[in-house]
Amino acid sequence: MAVSVGVLDHFNIRTRKLAETVRFYEDVLGLENGPRPNFAFPGAWMYSEGKPVVHLVDISVTDEAQKPDSGVVHHVAFVSRGFDGMRQRLSGKGMKFDSRQVPGGDLWQIFVHDPNGVMIELNEAAREQGAAAPVETAGDIGRQ
Repeated sequence: MAVSVGVLDHFNIRTRKLAETVRFYEDVLGLENGPRPNFAFPGAWMYSEGKPVVHLVDISVTDEAQKPDSGVVHHVAFVSRGFDGMRQRLSGKGMKFDSRQVPGGDLWQIFVHDPNGVMIELNEAAREQGAAAPVETAGDIGRQ
């Protein structure tokens, strides 16, 4: 029998900024705040294409300290669509982000931070993007 870890199911963020974090994932990235089991602690599950990919846990009711960033996890990446539309959305919301094409590759990338300091990477195949265009950057937020 073959063994495989499989694909990434979700990532979890423990936050004291639940409402602000939900707004970021809804308004900025376009995820949907959807159904969540009736856990004994507050939180939210953010859905992409019908799958709960970001699990948020509200730690404001606890003594747990809020980490200032994503700890040892450098970033979380999504395969995405609509690269130019996302850049326009981020610019329109005044979000600081970095966008570029991977040198010598066929991958476009956008990097943006959520309210908790978690870096989100959005990847799209350049062939799906069409002809290469100059990459505009609203601000350098850090490299991989």
